[in-house]
Formats: sequence, structure tokens, C-alpha cells
Amino acid sequence: MKSIKMIGIGDDGKKSLLPQYENWIYESELLVGGHRQLAYFPDYTGETLPIEGGLTSLVERLQTETKKIVILASGDPLFFGMGGYLSSKLQLEVYPYLSSIQLAFAKMGERWQDAHVESVHGRSIKGFAQRIDGKSKVAILTDSENSPNKIADYLLSFGMTEYEAFVGENLGGGHERVGWYQLQDMRTIEFSPLNVVVLKRVNPCPTWPIGIDDHEFIQRKPDKGLITKKEVRVLSVSALQLQRNSVVWDIGTCTGSVAIEAGRIAREGQIFAIEKNEADLENCRQNLAKFRVDATVVHGKAPDQLDEFPSPDAVFIGGTAGGMEGILRICCERLSPNGRIVLNAVTIENLAEAIAVFKKNGFATEVTLTQISRSKPILNLTRFDALNPIYIISAKREDGEETC
Repeated sequence: MKSIKMIGIGDDGKKSLLPQYENWIYESELLVGGHRQLAYFPDYTGETLPIEGGLTSLVERLQTETKKIVILASGDPLFFGMGGYLSSKLQLEVYPYLSSIQLAFAKMGERWQDAHVESVHGRSIKGFAQRIDGKSKVAILTDSENSPNKIADYLLSFGMTEYEAFVGENLGGGHERVGWYQLQDMRTIEFSPLNVVVLKRVNPCPTWPIGIDDHEFIQRKPDKGLITKKEVRVLSVSALQLQRNSVVWDIGTCTGSVAIEAGRIAREGQIFAIEKNEADLENCRQNLAKFRVDATVVHGKAPDQLDEFPSPDAVFIGGTAGGMEGILRICCERLSPNGRIVLNAVTIENLAEAIAVFKKNGFATEVTLTQISRSKPILNLTRFDALNPIYIISAKREDGEETC
């Protein structure tokens, strides 16, 4: 198969090309690209092939093509572009143009090697909050669905008012427009579909340690306390052995404290939580917004609705409200090969049942009994107040060797 040239092109069309690149285009026999890129060459005399739909059919066509081919792409094809996929399937020579991110930072007059880059172009914005929280500069590739307006609405729903936004529209083209915006203003301004957004932190942002204090969470009133306590929560989350991209289930999430701690570790992963009590679920949603974790939360009683979640790398079970065997069986069946299931139990009966069910499903268990006491003032002295003892049961497959 002949090598195919892939050439990046700017919003100003031919003006963005080196003379040699333009020669290669006109010397080719088949010119491939999006409708916008192909429109820059109305005088091209060879065959043109617009890219429509997925890239799989395009690869199949080009793998058997004998003509001299040039593929046109926007900006840098290897920077969140189609070049990454096509270069893994075809023999490509890639000649990039400036990416829209480079152009945006040039217009801002700021360095960008320290920027965090995100793309919501053709992707869900879900999980964006925990991925960018605390970052000083965030560059965002957008699309018509995830527009600057929607991004502003989204950030404000998580209280991320520490950011100002720079929006670059039609960068490098004849209709270029750039400017700085407050998020509140950006919600209502109309922008060109071709834009890039850069967030810059201009004010301090809240921070929380691993092991958020219990009183920080919105809880059920008047009977506060239906929360996995900080000390038990830290030990339980540690037992889950989370990675940055872990998919996590939190069953019986209540206030969402474990889902939040997990989401702040697995920032590039996904968090799914289920809770049967509607009042607790509303508290959970408010806590998620406060602590900037964009989890998927459903109202229901496990194991119902667990089939709606993708297979997990880690499962935390804070309460089952009955039906433990059915819940654990599904969790064991769906768990990824190197995954962990962590269950908190208060009674020895639930401890015994859980260990029996795990063993029946081919899982080995480790149990930690936590007996925590907290200091409490009494007059000018100090005593200790005991929390309820909790069994932390950690389970993994008996016969599965861990792999990297």
C-alpha cells in the first residue's frame, strides 16, 4: 500500500498551506476531507471523497485504493483529530497545521505548556467537573452541542466561579473573534460553532483532603448521622484500590460521601450511585455539586437498575436493605478482572452472610474490624466517644491473578 499524505489546514484555507503542501494536493488523484476542507479547492481536478459518518468505511476504502491520496484535516490531525485513528490503520505521512489551542493561547499571549487540555467535541461533558477541578488553565475543544454557553451553565452548576473564559472563534479565518468573558455573561452570548474555550483561574478555589469531615456533607435532618464516617470511609476507599480511570459503583450511596471521595480519586473514570431513599438522594446530589463530582445517580433499590451501569472496576456497598445475596452475585459477575468489592457491615450476621456469598461466587475476602473513638471535651477535660464498630469486608476473585 502506498503512503498517504495527511495535511492539516487552517480556517483560512489555502493561505495556511506551505507551497509544497499545496503542490502535493494538486498532484494527488484522490482528495479526502470534510466538506469544509474540500470547499477550499474548487479548482481541484481529481476525484474527491467527502468524509461522512464513521471512519471505518473510509479506512476500508483507502486500504484498497491505488491512486495517489491526500487527506485534508483541520489543524493538527494528531491533536484530538482523526489522524490518531487513521495512522493506526493506514500508512500516513502527517503534515500538521497549528492547532486551535495553539492559536488561542497565541491570541491570549500566554504560555500553554502548563495547560490542561480537554475535548468535549463529539463527547459527553459528563465527569468534566472532577477532571478540571483545581486546574489553573484548561483548554477545551468544543462542538455545537457542548458550546461555550453550555460549558458556562455546567461550570456554574458546580460553583466553579473562580474561572474566567477566553473564547476564540474562527481562529485564523476572516471572521475571527476573540474575547474574555465572565461565566455568567457567557451563558447568553451567541458564538460561532467553530470555537475553542480556555478557562483561566483568577480566584482561589476550594480544596478538600482525602477524608472530608462528616459535618461538611449535607445530611438528613433531624436524624443526622446516616453517613459512612470519615475514618471508615478512608479505610473503605483505600480498600477499593482505585485508579484515575476506575469505573465505580456506590450501592446505597445515601449522602454520597463515598461516591465523592471515589470521584476525587478516579477523576478520569466514572462514578455510578444508587439510593432508595428519595430525600437522601437529593442530599447526595447537592453534595456532589458542592464537592464537584459529576456522578450518575439513580433512584432505586439494588439490584434493580444495576444493569444500566457499565461493568465496574470497584464496588462499594454501604447498605443493602435486604437482598444481599442477589446484589453480591451481580456485583461478582460484573466486576472487572482485577476489581475489588468493599462492603460495610454493622452486624455479625451480615458479616457471615457476606463472606458466605463471596465464597460461593469464588471470591476471597479480608475483613477489618474498625473500632473508632473520637475525642470529646467534657468541662475542661477530654474523653473519648466511641463510634459503632464496622466490619470492612474487601473481596477479590480467588483464582484471578492481577495483571497490569
